[in-house]
Amino acid sequence: MAAERVHAFGDDALGEHDAVALAELVRKGEVSPAELASAASRRAQSVDGALNPVAHAAYHAPRLAAQRDAPLYGVPSFLKDNVNLRGLPTNQGSAAFRAGPARRTAGFAGQFLSTGLQVLGKTRLPEFGLNASTEYAAADPVRNPWSTGHSAGASSGGSAALVAAGVVPIAHANDGGGSIRIPAAACGLVGLKPTRGRLVLNEDGRRLPIDLVTDGVLTRSVRDTAAFLAAAELHHRNASLPPLGLVQGPGGKPRRIGLVLDSPVVASDAETRAAVERTAARLEALGHTIDPVVLPFGAEFQRDFTLYWGYIAFVIAASGRLVLDRGFRAKRLDGLTLGLRGVFTREWTRIPGVLRRLRAVEAEYAGLFRTYDAILSPTLAHTTPELGHLSPNVPFEELLRRLQDYVAFTPVNNVSGGPGLSLPTGVTASGLPLGVHLSAGHGRERTLLELAYALEAEQPWRRIQD
Repeated sequence: MAAERVHAFGDDALGEHDAVALAELVRKGEVSPAELASAASRRAQSVDGALNPVAHAAYHAPRLAAQRDAPLYGVPSFLKDNVNLRGLPTNQGSAAFRAGPARRTAGFAGQFLSTGLQVLGKTRLPEFGLNASTEYAAADPVRNPWSTGHSAGASSGGSAALVAAGVVPIAHANDGGGSIRIPAAACGLVGLKPTRGRLVLNEDGRRLPIDLVTDGVLTRSVRDTAAFLAAAELHHRNASLPPLGLVQGPGGKPRRIGLVLDSPVVASDAETRAAVERTAARLEALGHTIDPVVLPFGAEFQRDFTLYWGYIAFVIAASGRLVLDRGFRAKRLDGLTLGLRGVFTREWTRIPGVLRRLRAVEAEYAGLFRTYDAILSPTLAHTTPELGHLSPNVPFEELLRRLQDYVAFTPVNNVSGGPGLSLPTGVTASGLPLGVHLSAGHGRERTLLELAYALEAEQPWRRIQD
């Protein structure tokens, strides 16, 4: 397939609006939820053959559970295919089983619907969300709308492709090692992983010894991300975190920001470093102080995270028939899942020490933000790869090395529970989006959103339709 740019923007009910603008049109009676759903469904079908982002369609029976006064009432969206929504299957991106319709709606899916978003279906992810590219052993990959020969990132790759291509302005994503922020960087989107516990806890993540998984959304505008979090907080607010409310623009307070160009284990490529340096210069020009900082999470953290990643794959393989489906067959799992399971079975005796050290990361991370308001870094250590580079069919040891060299920054936020935000401030020489990353202390999403608003206003993100 020749690489091309694919989008669905057009002169219909959706136009080029973001979610906040569409919700306002609904409130004024200028457009109906049904008209928006119909337009989004047509857009989805127009790009599905080129991008492959949709796992399960519900175009003829979208879910709209909220009251009309919900902040995002009527705005079309999608859920990722690893969260239960009653009546739709949850297949986790895997060929190892075939799920039937879910019997109940997960807690987070209920919170998602409470914001007023209407769900038109579910989006594709790599097997169990373990990969950083939405690719499969024996199925077509999800393709990047900016260049169909490149990865859309993962694990929320299907959601990212739909939002970037203009099918919907906002879609569900979740993040256990970077899975909101990686596809945001690849597809030119705003991707915020909230603080652990900010939203209703993910049902898969909370069963683990260390809960890595946080739900959220992918959007094209900072205000859509802010609006979603404010609307979700009306449904559930974690009293142990500072209240967030609706963040509506840049803050006026100068911030001290730590600058990281390379992770302790891998150097960033030249284009990535340049994008981060340009963003640092823009923040400095806006009145913020930028100081170089070295992250303390090095080779030992990477080894520990890899073994814990392997533990997750082992649990999936061992419990699939019991938890997922009686037809589950572990031998049908892809090469990445099986390879990670092998990492655990070879090194499982290290798990007590791994858990102890990973649990200590939360306090170590928090300590950084006694000095800094935020830390600026690359989202990923190198630019978006072509499809095939991270395929589960690549020999496992080589694939693992490639993943570790690519995803060198984002897992710290998952282990620590701190918030992280990828913003599309950069662009590669070939015209692909390039993300930069901001981290803040636990519960400090407001700081990230205020900085993001300032950057967006100073230089709006590139638009695929242009």
